Amino acid sequence: MKIYNTLTNQKEEFVPVHEGKVGMYVCGPTVYNYIHIGNARPMVVFDTVRRYFEYKGYDVNYVSNFTDVDDKIIKKALEEGVDASEISEKYIKECEKDMQALNVKEATHHPKATEEIDGMIEMIQELIDKGFAYEKNGTVYFRTRKFDHYGQLSNKNLDDMMAGIRIAVSDEKDDAMDFVLWKPKKEGEPSWPSPWGEGRPGWHIECSVMSRKYIGDTIDIHAGGEDLIFPHHENEIAQSEACNGEKFANYWMHNGFLNIDNKKMSKSAGNFFTVREIGEKYPLQVIRFFMLSAHYRSPLNFSDTLVEAAKNGLERILTAVDHLRDLLEDKKGQSADLSEKDEKNMEEAKALVAKFEASMEDDFNTADAIAAVFELVKLANVTAADGSLGYVQYLYDTIVKLCDILGIITEKKEEMLDADIEALIEERQAARKAKNFARADEIRDMLAEKGIILEDTRAGVKWKRA
Repeated sequence: MKIYNTLTNQKEEFVPVHEGKVGMYVCGPTVYNYIHIGNARPMVVFDTVRRYFEYKGYDVNYVSNFTDVDDKIIKKALEEGVDASEISEKYIKECEKDMQALNVKEATHHPKATEEIDGMIEMIQELIDKGFAYEKNGTVYFRTRKFDHYGQLSNKNLDDMMAGIRIAVSDEKDDAMDFVLWKPKKEGEPSWPSPWGEGRPGWHIECSVMSRKYIGDTIDIHAGGEDLIFPHHENEIAQSEACNGEKFANYWMHNGFLNIDNKKMSKSAGNFFTVREIGEKYPLQVIRFFMLSAHYRSPLNFSDTLVEAAKNGLERILTAVDHLRDLLEDKKGQSADLSEKDEKNMEEAKALVAKFEASMEDDFNTADAIAAVFELVKLANVTAADGSLGYVQYLYDTIVKLCDILGIITEKKEEMLDADIEALIEERQAARKAKNFARADEIRDMLAEKGIILEDTRAGVKWKRA
């Protein structure tokens, strides 16, 4: 199995730290709002990586954090006149709903920054004791130049970066490139006691602490969006290796950006969409399938045309699975023995499974893996009707298994009667009127799970089947 390692800029054979085990750390969201469609890409991509490792028999320890203390969270809390914890707790729950709708498996560990403060203080003190950090007026800084390999992940040179600095440098810092590990308390902000006074951690330290606690000093794979390469991941390496004296991560995986209609997604451009908003228009299984239709390192362009194409492609697969399910029912009680023709067709099917695996083992090329699934679907459509029970069962089990690796749900949803849908919509409207938004969201999510898409219009609520 080969993985493209951002650290070395080449594909490398995967060799785990511990045989049969994989330790993965994936940077999670900062929870101050609903997650946007760009946040969803690493969630989907690295969940699929995890699923493939599990398919190959590895015991995967998958850790993904929630950053629940941050400037953006504090700003949102001040705007709404509530505690920062209230904002983070709300959006952690909303994020979990979106992840469930995208069929992202629950992490082995999902630590929150605010629950790991003691570990952060401990690591910062270790860095001070080793001369890699220093305190000035309640702020603790990391001595970037003391870490000899700084810039190894991003291929940045400290002197070149210094030449590009145009802002005034704080007199407190020993060096303009030093970064914050701990910052002093400000009025109205959450804070914790520390040897350097009341304050809160800088952003980068939390991932170093969480990965060490839940995986170990050296982790197999560290992953996230390519926007995290610098400074976040670069700073993580510096902190962790300076503190632990061990290589931090053996493989670094980064997914490409997601653009909207060939433009960078941004609020100012008006093309910024949350997963929740996209889910009102498309089933999120379609969005997951769409995100896997391109290689994870490539930039991905999100447009209605491309998503509709993904929707049609997914429908082809699910229709084939439904057809095989019906054939199994029709052939119930028949012999499962394979004919000579079945055996020949099964060999072709097994070759396509091997093609799927080869694609996944070549840096998790899900685009080519999906192409192999389409070929398998085509074979099933042509040969299954005349095949034996055993052959049809093999095709069904195989396609379902490969879809599961991709996180695609193939179970047939129970059809809801129109009257039941209307009754739930009425209940949702009543809940909204009573400002019971939790129940209203619950009903909407329940209907979405059943493949019912709601549209709030001026003329009232309209619904359609996905």
